[in-house]
Amino acid sequence: MEDKQVNNNETNETIILGEYTNTNDKNKEPKPKRDSFFKTHKNAVLISTCVALSALGAFGGTMLAIQLNGGMGKAVLYQSVDTSKNKNNNATATNVSITDIANETMDSVVEIKTESVSTHSFFQQAIVSGAGSGVILSKDGYIVTNHHVIDGASKITVTTRSGKSFEAKLIGSDSATDLAVLKIEAEDLQPAVLGDSSKLNVGDTAVAIGNPLGSLGGTVTSGIISALDREVTIDNQKMQLLQTNAAINPGNSGGGLFNANGELIGIVNAKSSGNSIEGLGFAIPINRAKEIINNLIENGYVKGRASLGVTLVNGSDSFFEEDTTQVYIYEVSKGGAADKAGLKRGDQILKIDDTSIKDISDVTTIISNHSAGDTIKMTVLRDTQTKTITVTLGEASNTNNADAAQNAPQNNNRQ
Repeated sequence: MEDKQVNNNETNETIILGEYTNTNDKNKEPKPKRDSFFKTHKNAVLISTCVALSALGAFGGTMLAIQLNGGMGKAVLYQSVDTSKNKNNNATATNVSITDIANETMDSVVEIKTESVSTHSFFQQAIVSGAGSGVILSKDGYIVTNHHVIDGASKITVTTRSGKSFEAKLIGSDSATDLAVLKIEAEDLQPAVLGDSSKLNVGDTAVAIGNPLGSLGGTVTSGIISALDREVTIDNQKMQLLQTNAAINPGNSGGGLFNANGELIGIVNAKSSGNSIEGLGFAIPINRAKEIINNLIENGYVKGRASLGVTLVNGSDSFFEEDTTQVYIYEVSKGGAADKAGLKRGDQILKIDDTSIKDISDVTTIISNHSAGDTIKMTVLRDTQTKTITVTLGEASNTNNADAAQNAPQNNNRQ
C-alpha cells in the first residue's frame, strides 16, 4: 500500500498520510492490565456518570459511560465530562509528566497490519502488506482507525500492547472523514477516554502514540497543539484538523493524540513531508470523530450522508488534460442522484448553487455540507450550451465508497 499525498492549500506543501508497508513482527513483554472501572450494561441506550478512582491514577475525573445499541452490535464508550480544577485543562509539558500520560494511555493503542491483493501486468497477483495504528474504544473490542489504513484490505490483524493478535472485522469505514471502526473478539481491553477537543488551546500538551514505520508499536512522542482547525485537503476533501509538532511518521495513522489528562483528543491521520520540513503532524479532532464513530458502530455507515453519484476529473477542453480550474463529470453512477437529474459524462461543472467550481475539492466540500434529500442547483456546460439542473442528493449507504464525489482512476487523469 502506498502513502497517499494531500495538499495544504496555504503553503502548497505535501502531506503524507502515515501508512507504512512491509512490516516486521516482534515480541513484546505483556503489561499487567489496568483494573476496569465501568460495568457494561445491556439494555437500551444508557448514559451513566461514574467516578473513576485508582484506575485513573493521578488524573482522576468523572466519566460518561455511553452505550450504543445499533444493528451492528453494542459498545460502551467512555467520555470525560470533568471540568474540576484538578484537571490539567491547559497543561503544558513543563507541569505534567509525559511518563504518567503514557502509562495511562499506551494500553489503549493497538498496531494494525493489513493484507490486500494487488493485480499487476499480465493479471499477476501479489499480496501487499500495510500497517497503521488504532485506538481501543470499548472493553469488548471496538477500535477506531483511519479509512486509508484499511482501505482495500482483505485481511486486518490487530495486535494489542500485551502482544496478543486478533483478526479484525471491518464494521464500517468513511472515506470522506478518513475514519473506520474495527471489531475484535476480546474482553477487558483498556478503552481510551474521549476528551473534548473544543477546549484545546494552542500550546497545550499533545502526546501521540502509534506504530511508526509499522514495526515500532507503542512509540510515544510529545509536543504541543500547534494550531486549531487547520484546513488541509486530503484526497480532494477539505478537512479541519488539529496541528501538532509531536513527531508523526508513516504507520502512526489511526493512532491516538492525547492531552495532559490522558484523554483522547484526536485521531492521527497525516503528516507534512518535504525538504527541511519537520514538526508538522495532523489529527482529526475527537469531537468531529465522535458522530462518525457512533454512526459506523450503530449503522455500519454514516446515516444521511449526501451522495451526488458521480466520479469527477480535473480537465481541460480536451477532457483528459489536467487543468485545476475545470472540473468534469468522468462517470455517472447508474440510478444515482446525478443520473436521475439528467447529468451526463463530459459535463463541465461551472457552479453549484452560487459557488463557482474550480477544483474537485470545491464539489466535495459543498456536497459534504448537505444531507441526503437536499436539493442543489448545478450549472454545467454541455456541448457549448450552459444548463442549470436541479439535483436531489441521494444517501451514500456504502461508506467505503461514500465520497460525495470521487476522483477518476489515476490511469484516466493526470493528477
